[in-house]
Amino acid sequence: MFYVALKIISYDKVRSFITLLGVVFAVSLIFAQMGIYLGLMETSSIIIDHTPGDIWITSKNCKNFDFSQPLPEYLYYHVLSTEGVQWAEKLIVTWGIIKQKEGGTEQVEVVGYNPDTGIGGPWKMKIGDSRAVKNGNFTIVDDSAKRRLGDVKVGEYREVLWKRLEIVGISQDVKSFTTAPIIFTSYRLAQKLDPNWIGPDKTVFVIAKVSPKYSVEQVIKNLKKRLKGVDVYSKESFSMKTRLYWTIETGVGFSFLLTISISFLIGMLIVGQTIYNSTVEHIKEFGTLKAMGASNFDIYKLIFSQALINALLGYFMSLIITLLSVKIYEATEMVMVVNMWVNVLILGLTMLMCLSSALVSIRKIKKIDPAILFRG
Repeated sequence: MFYVALKIISYDKVRSFITLLGVVFAVSLIFAQMGIYLGLMETSSIIIDHTPGDIWITSKNCKNFDFSQPLPEYLYYHVLSTEGVQWAEKLIVTWGIIKQKEGGTEQVEVVGYNPDTGIGGPWKMKIGDSRAVKNGNFTIVDDSAKRRLGDVKVGEYREVLWKRLEIVGISQDVKSFTTAPIIFTSYRLAQKLDPNWIGPDKTVFVIAKVSPKYSVEQVIKNLKKRLKGVDVYSKESFSMKTRLYWTIETGVGFSFLLTISISFLIGMLIVGQTIYNSTVEHIKEFGTLKAMGASNFDIYKLIFSQALINALLGYFMSLIITLLSVKIYEATEMVMVVNMWVNVLILGLTMLMCLSSALVSIRKIKKIDPAILFRG
């Protein structure tokens, strides 16, 4: 039946080509929308995901990584002395204004970390060393910030929150979901940059590592008993909370889901119409097959084979186009995620799209009477 379906498709080459283009368009759009969405979600929690540690202590009702409130710095010592905690580290995330060389300002996200441990700081450097921010008014700027800040170079000075900072390094792969450039400073400098908001006795996050003999859930329970007025999350749950915030609260998830759904329906309509028209045109041939003893199931296999061929050809062509497009997205500083489980999921959606579109033709086949051969 697969061979017969292939012959039917190749019989009308123009119509089959248009159908294939429709499938490729729909599936490529699904690939693009899903890949870009996952890329955006990856950037929204990128610092959480790349920071060592198992537990994050945040302000009460913290919605995401970017907009947490300050909390008392002494909580760090309570965390450090809690049973099951191997080590703890403080991290500051705040917002500031940076002056451009040509004039004007840009908003930046400031991350203050301990340069001795590097926890919460840049994990990949293009130029310089992540420990270079220690003991001075120094900063590291991510390479992705060049689109907003211009061609920043090591040795330059930029004014951040009215303090003159020297750029001592360029990091890589720390793209921001908010599109605001991310800059890194030492923890103490971050406190001084925004004294009215952070100040010398406050931090924003406390990150904890669980001792080998303890489970993360057990230590979280211990911390919740000791700490009041804060939230305690595992690394994975805080990362997911941040992603869900941007997905649901901002409507980003709905807009991507809507585009994917429309693409899916367009593909169904294109394939469904083609297979249905082919079924109607060959109605007498199908009647002949039934008169010769073929069952409805045999003809169903023929129709589903047509849908399957369109699905597989359209999917693999779309996958090739998507893989070629990844480099283009990288050039525009956008992140597009294309991995194995995304490929499998979209293959499943493509199969569902094309096979579901064949159901209309199946209903037509059910009503075929072999006696149609003897009518005018």
